[in-house]
Amino acid sequence: MRNNTVVLILIGLLVALSLYVVLPLPHPEWLVRSETTGGAENGLGVKLGLDLQGGTQVLLEAALPPGQTLTPGVMNTARNIVENRVNGLGVSEAVVQLQGEDRIITELPGVRDPDQAIRTIQSTGQLEFVDPQGASLLQGMMINTTNHPDAVEQAQAAAASGVRDPIDAPYGNQVFQTAMTGGVLREALAMQDQLGRWQISFLLSESGNDIFYNYTAANIGRPMAIVLDGVVLSAPVIEAAIRDQGVINGTFTQDEAQSLAVQMQYGALPVPLNVADTRTIGATLGADSVRSSVIAGLIGLVAVMIFMMAMYRVPGLLANIALICYVIFNLAIYKMIPVTLTLPGIAGFLLSIGMAVDANILIFERTREELRLGRSPRLAAESGFSRAWPAIWDSNLTTLISCAVLYWFGSSFGASIVQGYAFTLGLGVLLSMFTAYVVTRAMMRALLGSRQQNASAQAIVGY
Repeated sequence: MRNNTVVLILIGLLVALSLYVVLPLPHPEWLVRSETTGGAENGLGVKLGLDLQGGTQVLLEAALPPGQTLTPGVMNTARNIVENRVNGLGVSEAVVQLQGEDRIITELPGVRDPDQAIRTIQSTGQLEFVDPQGASLLQGMMINTTNHPDAVEQAQAAAASGVRDPIDAPYGNQVFQTAMTGGVLREALAMQDQLGRWQISFLLSESGNDIFYNYTAANIGRPMAIVLDGVVLSAPVIEAAIRDQGVINGTFTQDEAQSLAVQMQYGALPVPLNVADTRTIGATLGADSVRSSVIAGLIGLVAVMIFMMAMYRVPGLLANIALICYVIFNLAIYKMIPVTLTLPGIAGFLLSIGMAVDANILIFERTREELRLGRSPRLAAESGFSRAWPAIWDSNLTTLISCAVLYWFGSSFGASIVQGYAFTLGLGVLLSMFTAYVVTRAMMRALLGSRQQNASAQAIVGY
């Protein structure tokens, strides 16, 4: 009983901590993740998926010239770069997954400017520092550089996608020498200067320090064109040798500066990507889905609690308390991880509520059998928990295996809705075993321990 008291205290502390996370209370900075979604700050809250808060789903497809094939691993590298770019834009809980051999599916919940986000993740992102060889370059003009055979095609595709509007230049097919590529960069950040104009500040990597320093030291007083995907961002004059950091100035808007900084930060795509399909989902549909799901969940929860009380009386009440703890624990974990909640994910959570009482039913029915054999209420309850556990574990294990298979399927084939359903259901199954075997058992022990040994079994255990 002394050990059981400690368990009850720990359960109480866990419930209190979970309520602190779940309820809309002030939270310390170390607990709250400051995230930006479409320009809005999000703290410690349930993260909604694309189908619930609205957003954009983009299907990207590798665009290779005729006769070329994808090399192994190139699409996985492209996926990682796209994911880094999306995260760099501050899109909370975005999903970036491979679909088939040559496609990447990207879900962008709650983005403020979907077109800008698409341009950012689609752009090849090949950054070059070009020696203009005395030419007077205009910002936004398109030029041909020497480090890629397909530079012209990439530049035309980049300009067509809207990265920067090209300006007609009188250089024709003139080729400009690339002095350095974006590989010399370590970090890029969009920021404002003293006059409020947007610019891109960059830091050089250790290997790029000497390269950049040697070039700028040898070309003081000459312009250096900064080119992204064949389009000149700016052509500043080198005023001093640069060793570890620099600034790119231009007529950038905030979104343009942030987009370019993200592309510079995470490098060039190994393969050009075209937008094969774009779908926009409105937030109104998501709000209706959430409202309907909440109503259905409350109705189901109340129905289950009434059933447990009618069938098992006092133990049923304890099972209901454990079920409430189960819901609180789930919501707390959803916020802490955080879990991206989708409509199928809500379905998995609601299904797991029904499964949470299955374990209690097995335990209580086993306890009734022990009472029929003439055992005391305390021994019958202990035996009920112990002997029902193998059946509980076996049944839940098969469900967990199914959840693992579904999660793998969703992750491998870009079916994020299947992945969300599998995760919430699997998490719910694990928590249901904890609440049934630990929480309900601790309360039953406390109840039976407070009764006298000759108390009525029917009144205590509900038989």
